[in-house]
Amino acid sequence: MGTSSMLGHALAQDPHTPLVWIAEFEVDPAQLESFKAAIVAVGETSVRVEPGCLALYAVAEKADPSRVRVFEMYRDADAYQAHLTTEHFKRFLAATADMVESRRLIDMIPISLAAKAK
Repeated sequence: MGTSSMLGHALAQDPHTPLVWIAEFEVDPAQLESFKAAIVAVGETSVRVEPGCLALYAVAEKADPSRVRVFEMYRDADAYQAHLTTEHFKRFLAATADMVESRRLIDMIPISLAAKAK
């Protein structure tokens, strides 16, 4: 999936609405623990060091933990584009390239974004 296709929605979006994606991953079950470590690292780093990365939640299906979904929320399209250029994201892509059997990025429209602090 190319960066330009990932930014299609972002470029036309209201600048006051966060950019939201859901990434779907099918992970090689034999490499699941390594993938989980990589997704935790990129998520924690992204939220900590990127001012425009508002949330990254990774979850796995209970019935099939190799099916991982990631909810991503960015302040705007510029924040998302900045995320794609970070070293920690590039390391994640390189480290997981052979672990991921398929991936799909779904462009979402925020309706309600409610959460409590941890």
